[in-house]
Amino acid sequence: MSLHSKALAFVVNFFAFIAGTTLVWLMVSVITSVLMRNAGWQPFAWLFTSAEYGLLYMTMLGAPWLVREKGHVHIELVTAALPDKARGIVSRIVAIACVMVCVILAWKGVELFLKNIERGDYDTRAYYYPRWMLTIAFPVSFGLMAIEFSRYIFGNNLMHSGEAGIHE
Repeated sequence: MSLHSKALAFVVNFFAFIAGTTLVWLMVSVITSVLMRNAGWQPFAWLFTSAEYGLLYMTMLGAPWLVREKGHVHIELVTAALPDKARGIVSRIVAIACVMVCVILAWKGVELFLKNIERGDYDTRAYYYPRWMLTIAFPVSFGLMAIEFSRYIFGNNLMHSGEAGIHE
């Protein structure tokens, strides 16, 4: 495994760890908010806002790991009926489409990120939070997903196994 592959694996796994930790924070923040409301107290404004931000970060940072682990949703009904060679071609075409979509979304994410920096946008609900700190997740996540999907194009491992149904 090359140094680039190890570095990429570390980054993807680290982001997945952050996403998992964020999921725990979401559970804690929701339970705390509900308990505070039931006790007659007003929950902290930052508690709700941090949960909102957490949903975005958890989704965006966990997505590249899901692509790597084939944890994303895809249907194998058609590919299961195809012969091995045809399945390989279809799987790579699907991976190419995924890479193209991810590259476009990463590019648009960079544009949004730069626009937020240029304008000096802030999210001002519970506290002043630079909007670029939210939108940076888009180009990073979609860029990493494009790299991960490209492994299914150029690597020996296909995105589709050819086994229809639930396999756990």
